[in-house]
Amino acid sequence: MTTLTETPSTAGAYNRQDPIVDIDRWLSHFQRNRENRPEPRWDAPVTLSPHVIRPLVRSLEQFELGDGGGPDQLIALNATSFHSVTEARKELVDLWFVEEKEHSRLLGDAVKRLGGKSIKSHWSFSAFCFSRRILGVGFELSVLLVTEIVSTAYYRLLNRHVDDEAVRGVCRLILRDEAGHVAFHRDRLARTPGARYGKLWAAAFRMLAYGAATMLWVNNAPALCATGGSRREFCGEVAVELDQFIGRLRRDQEERKTASI
Repeated sequence: MTTLTETPSTAGAYNRQDPIVDIDRWLSHFQRNRENRPEPRWDAPVTLSPHVIRPLVRSLEQFELGDGGGPDQLIALNATSFHSVTEARKELVDLWFVEEKEHSRLLGDAVKRLGGKSIKSHWSFSAFCFSRRILGVGFELSVLLVTEIVSTAYYRLLNRHVDDEAVRGVCRLILRDEAGHVAFHRDRLARTPGARYGKLWAAAFRMLAYGAATMLWVNNAPALCATGGSRREFCGEVAVELDQFIGRLRRDQEERKTASI
């Protein structure tokens, strides 16, 4: 078992009242999620064939760069307008990115194990960071959210199809974290005063998510297909994740409205 590197927490001194974030719940979640993390079996024999390893390594290299290998903070030009509302919110954002950095570490170890090397740049990652930076923190948060949703589909396919104990161990840890990240964003959105998540919002959100999914598929299809996945399976997983997210978001918002009456 491993534990993520601890970061100092001063949350006890914070004003815990935040208009859109349940401070106690999510600080507790991120702290608990540091514990009982079984390290992947790096010493397990590699039995994958070369025609699978080559595209898989290229794919994992890109995800190592994207999942915490880049900026470890919100980078939108107006990012302080989100995380400076309360001191505790900044700590939550930091803990979120600590987990993303851990994903980069896990993926990097998987890359090395399969004979690959870490990369420092990729065109899709540069475009990803540019869109995060220039269009404001609201859009950046949406981009990060849909990226986590479609990445969940990617890791589900790898976990299902890759015949390698270490890679499956990496996928299981990342899927565990991503479920928490998506739930965090869902809770944040459900608590946003005056927000509406009707058909127009859902259509725009799906369009953004399918754009991210298309980019992911273009870059990683060789790996997913070589391991036994397919475009239909990937798109099906993305659709399920989106349906669940939107349905649960609307339910959570409705429950909060009912509770406040």
